[in-house]
Amino acid sequence: MTNNKTCGSDPLSPALSTNDAFASHAAGVQGSAPNAAEVCEANAAAQAVAHASGVFLKELHELGELGELYALFDRVWRPDPTKPPITREFLRVLALTGNYVVGAYRHGELVGAAVGLLGAPVGRTLHSHLVAVVPSARGQHIGLALKLHQRAWAIKRGIDAVTWTFDPLQRRNAAFNITRLGARAVEYLPNFYGPMDDGINGTDDSDRLLVCWPVGLSAHLDTETVAERDYVIALGRSDDDGPRIGDTDARLLLVAVPPDIEALRGRSPAMASAWRKALREVLGGLLAEGAHVSGFDRAGWYLIERTGQ
Repeated sequence: MTNNKTCGSDPLSPALSTNDAFASHAAGVQGSAPNAAEVCEANAAAQAVAHASGVFLKELHELGELGELYALFDRVWRPDPTKPPITREFLRVLALTGNYVVGAYRHGELVGAAVGLLGAPVGRTLHSHLVAVVPSARGQHIGLALKLHQRAWAIKRGIDAVTWTFDPLQRRNAAFNITRLGARAVEYLPNFYGPMDDGINGTDDSDRLLVCWPVGLSAHLDTETVAERDYVIALGRSDDDGPRIGDTDARLLLVAVPPDIEALRGRSPAMASAWRKALREVLGGLLAEGAHVSGFDRAGWYLIERTGQ
């Protein structure tokens, strides 16, 4: 059981200073105080995963810390030097104005980070813009610790939901966001950032899937598999592992993604581009028609359901 001292403060971060006025303003706009029990539960969940991952999470404000954060993002994305994902100066502004700028430290080394900004409607939404973990620390639940901390941070401020975008071709991210966290797909965004030309996205269009995570939901694991219901393949894999569009008119549909799009972009940019175009046509088209993503199967399929049929 969590004690009152832990419930009364954020156990993963030092007390807020400059950010207090902005956080209070956001909560005031919403017009409702956060539920103390929900804040306590969210803090405890985040603290447990952070402890198990061996990291300490803290909000970053100082230029030196923000310089480390910029270097981490540069290391992970390996961008064109003229197109950094974010600058140290803008990180400084975000931290000053009460937005979410958090680092994950292990033995004094920054190994992960997340950056978000308050979005519309004012005081109700946090948009998570960047989350990254260094390659040597992946697979150790640091990303989950950051997302749960983000959830606790939002609940503490009376925020209802966290939104973010991700590459819908990234199988591990789709599984984490949709299945593990329970985020809801909202919209398919073609070429959202334009060509990015970095070590993850390559030179192809930067299609993104916008998701919304109501922070009142605890993270969960959906164990449904495609074998449990009668699905029709709307986008499958051909014999050469390329995309193959099938029947898109059924009520329950499967939409495949390749096992490792980053490796495919390095090995065969043309094949990776073909997958991106097919996914845009099928998944983007289905969402535009009003279908929704009901899950992501462990074998690499989006589970799509048409409503009203």
